[in-house]
Amino acid sequence: MDIHTIYAVIGFMLAAYAVIGNDSVQTLGTFIASNSKIFKWYWLWLAAALVLAGTLFAGWFLNDGDISWGRLDKIPAVQIQWYHAAAPAVLVLLTRMGIPVSTTFLVLSTFASTVLLEKMLVKSVVGYGLAAIVAYVTWLVLAHFLNEKFNSVKKEHRPFWRTLQWFSTGFLWFSWLSHDMANIAVFMPRQLPFTLLILSIGVLSAWLAYIFWSHGGKIQKIVLEKTGSRFMRSATIIDLVYAFLLLYFKEMNSIPMSTTWVFVGLLSGRELAIATAHRADYHFGYVFPIVGKDFLKMMVGLAVSVALVLAIHYVFDPVTME
Repeated sequence: MDIHTIYAVIGFMLAAYAVIGNDSVQTLGTFIASNSKIFKWYWLWLAAALVLAGTLFAGWFLNDGDISWGRLDKIPAVQIQWYHAAAPAVLVLLTRMGIPVSTTFLVLSTFASTVLLEKMLVKSVVGYGLAAIVAYVTWLVLAHFLNEKFNSVKKEHRPFWRTLQWFSTGFLWFSWLSHDMANIAVFMPRQLPFTLLILSIGVLSAWLAYIFWSHGGKIQKIVLEKTGSRFMRSATIIDLVYAFLLLYFKEMNSIPMSTTWVFVGLLSGRELAIATAHRADYHFGYVFPIVGKDFLKMMVGLAVSVALVLAIHYVFDPVTME
């Protein structure tokens, strides 16, 4: 095993943890929040692990061994260097601090040209803005029919919403994985052998088990502090809107984007809509600190990402800036 293979293994392991530990809460956070008191963590993990395995198998089979679902088409395979492995290490550190940094910016950008980095940033900004607008309009309408500050689902209707939530979470989990698996697959061969596919599923499932066991980790706080996110009806609606947004951007083009930005934009727009509809008992003074704090954390993560990428392109490996 040469040094570059060792770098690839280290990068894969760190990226797998960072993606599952940081980004997966976007899709599984509301699922964990609304089900952790009803089901044991290992049943929730098993459901998520089955969708994970199915998504990777489908991507591998339908795309000639490419589990990234074509998201790496514009990023050619390169020999893994130490700085490629360093990117997910920084991501893991930020994750432990509870900062919702974009895995796409921090990991994929170290492999991409600065031109592609700019396109990724533009697509992510558009994703944040569109998600915020769609969420604001959606929840402004919904607010006239239900109050998400309270779990007012009638007891006889709860089995229906519980079932719908599990299906919507599975749909979202699939949609999200088809985006963000590129952040892990970039450390592996583009046409993955079957043995490596099984190994990848095993490693990711193990990290996933840790996330469910720890109830989402520190990033979960971003979900829990939002109005009604613990309630299964609210969680179901959030998951469905987010899933359709990701499908839209997936079909737009193959350029990778930050799903973290889309998710934070969705929660921000939703929170502002609820505050607008319930001004009497829900003041904007409560909303803006939450929204602003999330946005500030994103900017911190972006600044670290850009600094690392520029260091790689202009200092460590100037050839990649072309």
